[in-house]
Amino acid sequence: MNRARENRWLVILGVISVVFLFGAPEVLELFTIINLTTAIALALLALSLGLVWGYGGILCFGQTAFFGLGAYAYVVAAINFGGTSWAVVVAILVAAGFAAVLGYFVFYGRVSDVYLAVITLTVSLIFYNLMRRTSGPEYKIGDALLGGFNGINAPPLNVPGDASWFLFPEDLFYVAMTALIIGYFGCVWLVRSHFGRVAVAIRENELRAELIGYDIRLNKLLLFTIAGGIAGAAGVLFANGVGRVTPDLFNLYNAALTIIWVIVGGRGTLIGPILGAFGMFYLTSTLGQQSSINNNLVLGVILVIFVLLVPRGIVPSVIDLWDRRRGHRGAMAGQGRRRRRRNRSATEAHDEG
Repeated sequence: MNRARENRWLVILGVISVVFLFGAPEVLELFTIINLTTAIALALLALSLGLVWGYGGILCFGQTAFFGLGAYAYVVAAINFGGTSWAVVVAILVAAGFAAVLGYFVFYGRVSDVYLAVITLTVSLIFYNLMRRTSGPEYKIGDALLGGFNGINAPPLNVPGDASWFLFPEDLFYVAMTALIIGYFGCVWLVRSHFGRVAVAIRENELRAELIGYDIRLNKLLLFTIAGGIAGAAGVLFANGVGRVTPDLFNLYNAALTIIWVIVGGRGTLIGPILGAFGMFYLTSTLGQQSSINNNLVLGVILVIFVLLVPRGIVPSVIDLWDRRRGHRGAMAGQGRRRRRRNRSATEAHDEG
């Protein structure tokens, strides 16, 4: 897709997003708005993985580690601070900071991509098992009891500077949707910048990028840290959407589901993972309302179908199909113009004769 057409689509997408931001609470029921807020949080998580995997070539199988850390850090900080104004900042910094520490040892240790995926997944499962064993009253951080497998109730977001003014579900939807819009267009700006182009170059050929003179380890670490911070912000929104954080945020099911969102939507795009997260969220919600079909079986079939038949995902495949159709119409139009010119030339030659 050329830059001019991409800019047009970005403008259209921005307009649709703003209309949805202000229009959805006016026409949808409260229950739907609450579900949408949760879906938006998961879409932000998918965006973080789409950034680090699609543009950095870093398969982070444990992106839920930063997601869960952000959620837990938000709740613990909010309980101890008595408000959420600084808790959001703390959550994002904790998730990004942990991603930076983990990424430092992984990238500067020259760990291969396969082992990186295993390490991040292992870290996420370690958090899952660790948090499940914090049920006793002795497991607390300040005034916040960790709660073990039962989790912790999440304090609702308040207006910055006023801990007594809590946001209603409609207000939380505005915050979540605004965060998703800012996150998406921020990532678009990032991948279009010099840093983003270097990240893509490293993804395509690490050795060549390093021989040119780029510090591939530092670039990977920065991208990994940014994605961790975005996942932490998603954890904050998810904690507010469901009202509770539990160790299940770190489990294998959610880790695999995040990968499926990106594969279905389209790796190498930013809008693809977001659409994949929304679509899969409502699919799993619908499947959860019945008991005749196993959810995991359906997800497994979807994963196999996309890996074998649509490996690039929905968005890149649709773009390719659109380009081929436009190219075919352009070729047909060109043939028609050439045919008309030949007929006109033949007519003129006949008249002259």
